[in-house]
Amino acid sequence: MEAFNKTKKQLLDEYQVNQKQGLTSEQVAKRQEEYGPNQLRESKKKTLLMMFLDQFKDFLVIILIIAAAVSVVVGIIEGEGLIDGIIIIAIVLLNAILGVNQEQKANNALAALKKMSSPNAKVIRDGKTIEIPSHELTMGDIVLLETGDYVAADIRLLESTNLKTDEASLTGESTPVEKDASIELDESTPLAERENSVYMSTLVTYGKGKGLVSAIGMDTEIGKIATMLDAVEEGKTPLQKTIDQFAKVLGVIIIIVSVVVFLLGFVQNSFEFELELFLTSVALAVAAIPEGLTAVITVVLALGMQRMVKRNAIIKNLSTVETLGQATVICSDKTGTLTQNEMTVRRVYDLDNVYEITGNGYETKGDILLNNQAVDLSHNLEKIMQISLLCNDSKIESANKILGDPTEGALLVLAAKAGMSVDNPEDKYPQLNEYTFDSTRKMMTSINEVEGKNLVLTKGATDQLIKKCNRISIKGEVREITSKDIDNILKQNEEFSGQAYRVLGFAYRETDTPKSMDLEEDLIFVGMVAMIDPPRVEAKEAIAKCHKAGIRVMMITGDHITTAKAIASELNILKEGGLALSGEDTRNMSDEEFEEAILKCDVFARSTPADKIRIVEVLQKNGQVVAMTGDGVNDSPALKQAEIGVAMGITGTEVSKEASNMILTDDNFASIVSAVEEGRTIYSNIRKFTIFLVSCNIGEILLILVAMIFAPFFNDYLPLLAIHLLWINLMTDSFPAFALGMEKAEGNTMDKAPRDTNEKLLNKETLIKVSIQGFGLMLAGLAAFKIGLTIDGRFQATTMAFIAVVFGELLRAFSARSETKFLFQYNPFSNKFLNYSVFISLGLVLLLVYIPFTADIFNLEPLTIGELLIAMSLGIVPMLFGELTKVVQKGNY
Repeated sequence: MEAFNKTKKQLLDEYQVNQKQGLTSEQVAKRQEEYGPNQLRESKKKTLLMMFLDQFKDFLVIILIIAAAVSVVVGIIEGEGLIDGIIIIAIVLLNAILGVNQEQKANNALAALKKMSSPNAKVIRDGKTIEIPSHELTMGDIVLLETGDYVAADIRLLESTNLKTDEASLTGESTPVEKDASIELDESTPLAERENSVYMSTLVTYGKGKGLVSAIGMDTEIGKIATMLDAVEEGKTPLQKTIDQFAKVLGVIIIIVSVVVFLLGFVQNSFEFELELFLTSVALAVAAIPEGLTAVITVVLALGMQRMVKRNAIIKNLSTVETLGQATVICSDKTGTLTQNEMTVRRVYDLDNVYEITGNGYETKGDILLNNQAVDLSHNLEKIMQISLLCNDSKIESANKILGDPTEGALLVLAAKAGMSVDNPEDKYPQLNEYTFDSTRKMMTSINEVEGKNLVLTKGATDQLIKKCNRISIKGEVREITSKDIDNILKQNEEFSGQAYRVLGFAYRETDTPKSMDLEEDLIFVGMVAMIDPPRVEAKEAIAKCHKAGIRVMMITGDHITTAKAIASELNILKEGGLALSGEDTRNMSDEEFEEAILKCDVFARSTPADKIRIVEVLQKNGQVVAMTGDGVNDSPALKQAEIGVAMGITGTEVSKEASNMILTDDNFASIVSAVEEGRTIYSNIRKFTIFLVSCNIGEILLILVAMIFAPFFNDYLPLLAIHLLWINLMTDSFPAFALGMEKAEGNTMDKAPRDTNEKLLNKETLIKVSIQGFGLMLAGLAAFKIGLTIDGRFQATTMAFIAVVFGELLRAFSARSETKFLFQYNPFSNKFLNYSVFISLGLVLLLVYIPFTADIFNLEPLTIGELLIAMSLGIVPMLFGELTKVVQKGNY
């Protein structure tokens, strides 16, 4: 048995404590030694060194490290310097530094949980009331609670007076929860319905209470969440997995090519081993690696992060930028995410008509409509507005901000919409007496002087309030209430409740004895109001975009299922015939039954933190890429478990922000859709520049391979040396690759379904494409080399081949801007970044050739104007082959 389903006497006996005297000093010392401090443990954090070393685990980075080592060894053996190896090492280190910088910003979730603990608590010890730091609380302590206190531990209530707590951050409950110490609960009662207990990190919003500490530290409900949060391991993102797969395929290709090159030379040399041949094949392998790829991906993702900030999304991890584009399911919290987290009156019933109230949240602009026409206040409407204004302890502090109970705040806004002044109404209508709300009466009454009369103004639960009424007012006529009247009122109350509205009834009377304590009798019933935490205006459109983009939206909330279904239906998350479940529905399901239900479920209400993680795991198991949104502590384990955890920047707790990958600065669900669109565009661009880089490298490999196979035809010379290939990879290819990463979205990005989670960067189709493009580059290079050999000597020919390959790759970059559209179908020069990069790359290579110092280092010779024009003209060939692959691509659609 847990504390919430034990009697008060059982608990007091179990902890050997007197309710009035509290623990003795000796008991406190003994229990603090036994149970430890009331604080959350933090897991051991990674050191900077550990973070740095973790950056070298990716397969592509490992290949680069091996390449750097080999380059250094080759440089030492050949005595030609270490420039190749130094450049590669610099790239690897830069990539590692950027990675560590991002990781330093991540996951301090337990520290944030710790901050949420109350700094102090009022306890009774040795018969005296004292205030202590919350970490000194121990099991069995008697704690006093009052409005404004943060609850410092899990506490079973012993006494309560009109006590309410805000548990939104823990359970997702959208309104303050009434607490009652006298209630005894069944052991199966879910967390959100344990009315006789309060929990660590929640806030007392109303009333006062006394309770016994039943759990501290990691044993509290929030501590259990911390344990789950700590246990969740973040896996690799889809992009990281894709890059790893790509690197492995590339590694295999490089090894095969190197072996083939060595064997060809070995055969040509009559099976005699030569060190130079071995070094050439190794140098080719080093040069075949797209060294700039990791740097380009890192920078493109970083630039994507900056663009997302402008679209109200802060991304904490680089890889999350692209992962967003692959999201197939968005599991969204309700309160504050899809809804405004602002109670709003939507309907008013004056016993004659149902009026519609316009306006959003706590904005005081709005109208009272009947049949879409604004109306004047009738007798009953005026009384309802009067009661809303005066039987109210809330204040409007500023636009969209209420001080006090959210329900009373909504009524105050309603009165403002009716044209009443809500600034200090007690100055005009002095309050003579008040009966505060309590959970037994379920009513609140204020006695005010209004225009010379003493009015008893009462609001409360309709089914309870109607029992206190003996008269009714309809169209300004007051008469005795009948059983038929009561049936009609309760029927309307039930209808509103069935639509997930929170309903309050209103009644009044006049009195000559305002100070009396028995005025909640013989009241005149005047009507009801129906309120709800409404959906965000923009959420419906955003969800429609998600559906169009093939993304499933699922609501997971701690709120009641009736409320959840109503909001989900309004937002088109739950369609006719759709499945809505609650935690109670699934509690006794087997794993197989739960999985089957979740795959069909659109709404999951009364969820616990464990439910949320379990749901995410089921979806991931079935190949879904999950984005989980939330703002409460209860959301944080699932935020961490999901591929994309999305926290709310305004209403979100620090814990949820730390556990997430992305924070919305405007708490707007629509911003997720913008981020998904950006993510899809970024992946498309990554694919474009990866295909571009790999096709260039394949072309370079084929260039060397074919030259070796037909060595006599080329006078036994190689067209390019390793240093030429490294320059091309780092200087010629990288600038256009960066520019391709800046491409804008093509067409209707959000009209396509998310890409398959198993899609690889180097799949069969892509390999065919890059091979064709690489073949075109090889033809240009070999043709230039052969013409150069015919015109002049070896180094002149190498320079012509070098220029042809460089110019060919730069021109092909314009073709690489789209995988499906031909050059004539778009403006090839509309990407200004690409124009600049091509200009810079071409300028650098010409300087390399025509400056004697650099030409000597790279074994190049200045070309005549004719030779330069021939080499540059051959550069058109790779671009034409790039366009040819689009014909192949279109044939596959």
